[in-house]
Amino acid sequence: MTRFLFLFFAAVTFLSSGSALAERYLLVPMDLTQANHLRAYGVAFHSLQAEEKVNWLLNYRGGSFLIKDNNRVRLDARLLGVSFEEIGDTEVARIRATVAQENMDEVLLEKPPRIAVYSPPHKQPWDDAVTLALTYAEVPYEIVYDVDVLSGRLNDYDWLHLHHEDFTGQYGKFYANFGLEPWYLEQKHFHEELARELGYENVWQLKHAVASTIQKYVEGGGFLFAMCSATDTIDIALAWLHTDIVPAPFDNTPYDPTYKTQADFDQTFAFRDFKLMTNPMVYEFSDLDTSNYAMMRGAMADYFTLFAFAAKYDPVPAMLTQNHVNVVNGFLGQTTGYGRRHLKRSVTVLGAVEGTEEVKYIHGKRGMGTWTFLGGHDPEDYQHRVGDPPTDLDLYPTSPGYRLILNNILFPAARKKPQKT
Repeated sequence: MTRFLFLFFAAVTFLSSGSALAERYLLVPMDLTQANHLRAYGVAFHSLQAEEKVNWLLNYRGGSFLIKDNNRVRLDARLLGVSFEEIGDTEVARIRATVAQENMDEVLLEKPPRIAVYSPPHKQPWDDAVTLALTYAEVPYEIVYDVDVLSGRLNDYDWLHLHHEDFTGQYGKFYANFGLEPWYLEQKHFHEELARELGYENVWQLKHAVASTIQKYVEGGGFLFAMCSATDTIDIALAWLHTDIVPAPFDNTPYDPTYKTQADFDQTFAFRDFKLMTNPMVYEFSDLDTSNYAMMRGAMADYFTLFAFAAKYDPVPAMLTQNHVNVVNGFLGQTTGYGRRHLKRSVTVLGAVEGTEEVKYIHGKRGMGTWTFLGGHDPEDYQHRVGDPPTDLDLYPTSPGYRLILNNILFPAARKKPQKT
């Protein structure tokens, strides 16, 4: 009897010590079971800030996150309202076997990227979806603008987002509809004074210089993300870097009548062979944009499809398209989408409107860095007008469109050759 009790307690002790040694993990699912997809990115980002590794399971349950179990991440997830599942070594092994056999991959995220948002210091009568998403997910970022860009501060950041911006120097081409509004006149005066302070005769020269500096930032290894009018106007500025393409109502000087022969599309990130809209009364920069086609479809019929990528062979586009759905509701912007005929051959299309020549979400490389453009202004406000209140993301915690934005902030944290935790 004594020997039996000794063996029993020895076995219990062995099993207890074995279970204590077993690794425990938290799986943050990103499929339809997740209560708050957007703040799940915050959980992943906070783990990186705490010097904890995060494994991103591409194409597994909507792009789930696998994190070693600890009290900090549990509390963080609960405070943010993020669903998670407690799993052990056996379940992790089963998941990894599935990932190895299917069109999936495991990417190790190691270091949180330093994030900058290029945004004017004065208040504008519209909001920016990226800053809304970052704030909601509790992901830290810093604001930079022209002085910071031209002084070399971009080198302090890994990832840069371009706020709803006009790099052509035409103040968003709001002249026809808002040219006498106080906010428009204040914006115009601010940029004219800033240009003079920085040694430029005209605002377009300042904005083109900023665009060129951002281009060099990407070529040096930076990650660029932009939405709405920032996506096409930066390429317009780069194509006509030293040419005046601004009509007289904006800067009191006529545009260069020979501008058509001055275009250099080798300098652009994404687009080629497009034509400018030089009429100051037309609320459009060029023939790149597909807003008219989207508006004809209307909110009820406007959507785009995310392409499926082979996660093991194309991990970058796979990361950028992780979602719990593959069809996403469309949304308008000053620049809503892009005509496929104007894309450079090197551009990867991540999302497009099926049955049309309209593309919505694109990606590419430039030098040592990358850029990603998403057309439209706000994924959960189909036609966000000037002066409308900001979107309340508490109403859209599982937004597929906002997930595309947040995929981009984790992309720079990924190790090219994923390793297991």
